[in-house]
Parts: sequence; C-alpha cells; structure tokens
Amino acid sequence: MSDQYSLLILPGDGIGPEVMAEVVKVIGWFETHRGMKFDVSHDLVGGAAYDAHGAPLSDATMARAQSVDAVMLGAVGGPKYDVLDFSVKPERGLLRLRKEMDLFANLRPAQCFDALADFSSLKREVVAGLDILIVRELTSGVYFGEPRGIHSDDNNPENEGGRVGINTQRYTSGEIRRVARSAFELARRRTNKVCSMEKANVMESGILWREEVQWVHDNEYPDVELTHMYADNGAMQLVRRPQQFDVIVTDNLFGDILSDAAAMLTGSLGMLPSASLGAKMANGRPKAMYEPVHGSAPDIAGQGKANPIACILSFAMALRYSFDEGDAAAELERAVEHVLADGIRTADLMGPEGGTPVTTAQMGDYIIKALSQES
Repeated sequence: MSDQYSLLILPGDGIGPEVMAEVVKVIGWFETHRGMKFDVSHDLVGGAAYDAHGAPLSDATMARAQSVDAVMLGAVGGPKYDVLDFSVKPERGLLRLRKEMDLFANLRPAQCFDALADFSSLKREVVAGLDILIVRELTSGVYFGEPRGIHSDDNNPENEGGRVGINTQRYTSGEIRRVARSAFELARRRTNKVCSMEKANVMESGILWREEVQWVHDNEYPDVELTHMYADNGAMQLVRRPQQFDVIVTDNLFGDILSDAAAMLTGSLGMLPSASLGAKMANGRPKAMYEPVHGSAPDIAGQGKANPIACILSFAMALRYSFDEGDAAAELERAVEHVLADGIRTADLMGPEGGTPVTTAQMGDYIIKALSQES
C-alpha cells in the first residue's frame, strides 16, 4: 500500500479536541497495523480560531483545507461567542468551509446499533436494524439564496414593528442534478432505492426539484428505484415506519430538519457521523469534510464525558468515501459495534440496563482493543 492520504484535523471547540484525540489514536492504529500512510496536519476553526486570529477561519487554514484529501472537523461554538457579530460567529467558519470547498452533498447516516435499540424514543421493533442514509444538498437553497436579511417595512401601516425578514429559496437545475447523482451513486452501493423529498405541492423550487431528480433518474440511473414524497409526509413516515427508506435525497432546509429527526431514531446524537462531499479533485478523490453531528457541548468539555464514537465513525466514512478503504471502514464499524455489544458506555449511553461506564479516552481505547482482537 503506497498511497499517502493527506488529512487536515480541525478539532474546533468544546468537546471537539477530546473526541478528535480518539480519532488520532485510531489513525495511528491503522498506520501501525494496516500499513496505511497518513499525512496529518492540525489547525484551528470556530471559536478557537477567533480567539487566535479574530476570525472563525483564517485564509491560511482555508487554503490548507483546499489542498488536502479530506478534512476532519470537530464541533464549533459555545456560549462565550454568543455576543460576537453574526459575521464572525464560530459557525461562519464551518459555513465558509462548506461553501468554498463546494461540498454540495451532505451524507448523514442514521444507523441503529442493536445494542442501542432501546435508547430510541420509538419501539425496538420499529428501529432495530435501521440503516438510512440522508443526502442533503448543502451549498444552496434558502440558507444561501439572495435577497436575504432583515429590512425596514415603513411603508406598510399594517406591519406592527415595521420590519420584514427575508430569505430566498433558490435552486438551479445543475445544483439539483449533481446532488441527485450523488444519491443515485450511493444507492447503487446499498439497496438501489432512492426517495426524493420536497414540497412540490406548494413551492416552485419543489416542482423544479422533483422534475430534475426525475430527469437524472430517467436519463442516467433508470436501474435505481425512485420515489417522490412531500417532505412533511417524509417527516411523519420517518417516525411511523422508518425502515421503508434507504437513501433519501432532499434540499438544504428539509435535509437539516429530516436528518435531525432521523438521528434521534438511533437514540443518541453522540453516535452519528456525517460526510460532506464535493466534486472530484485531480487525484480522483472528492473534496471532502467529515464531522460528527453533535454540537460542541461546552457544559461537559474537559470532563471526559463526551462520546467519541460519532467522530470515530466520521473517520470510518473518510476511509470509505475519500480513501477507497471500504474494508478498513467496515472493520472500524464492526469494532464499534462489538464494544457497544459488550456494554461499554459513555455517560450519554448509560440506560436502565446499566453497562460499564467509561471516559472519552477509555472508549477510544476499547475500540482500539476491539480492532486488535478482530485482526
């Protein structure tokens, strides 16, 4: 194995550095035991970057992110930054990475490990074995459309308060088609089934979304089963009968909401990874950033209570989608499953049935041990 994989680690704020430290352990294990070569560098993002540079992401860090095979990102933000101007809040660093790297396809798996099925708010028989992948368009839609802002509305005497807030939902055919292709390609690796969700009944952008996804299917992926569903019905179906879905593709706003709903089917946000992918680079690998779904949890930062599994599983996604190391990714995912089946639990996973309580670092050590036993 001669390839060297370049990886930029941006731990972020709060519990970010703690959970990322466990990813570094896992990287070291694969280097030692599987002969992989990683060129790992570290930098700042979010509040940590603001404290150091006065901006949530420096230009130099942005340039480094553009040059590597993949970025591993921790969570950003915290109460101490709430007073900052919107333009320099920690989250703006994350949004800049997504936008300038053009990471248009956000992959959010919602997988329910059997050992944690009872942690879901739904019945075990509804969520056991659940394995959904939500593909969310990430760089357009209402979060980025223009015009936007809060403006005076003095000419409308019926508007008490005199202001109006504006956000624009905007999509082009090309933006829809490229994320649809990502969803269809991923479906071919799974059960060959895609459900596209929008609001074509009340939104013109939804009509365009449905028509363009259908066009990509009919002209490029006729072998993949495609269904369409209104996003509000999709939200209901996710909690009614989630196992009817495999790959769901949807826009930026609906994807934000639906992926969080799907996340809670699994029982803990501390378990959920994500990937954000863009166009292929010259070396054939996609622009990519991997991050846990959970937030920075500043209330438990530095206490060893954080669950590192979402960040570790995000690295497993990097192995699969950036480095084409599918076997290694599956090996890491099995190690996590074995540790959970043995009752090893961080604080967020402790339930009525008990288990062995461990710290953040101990959870990482148990996963390393499971990797070693498997090999």
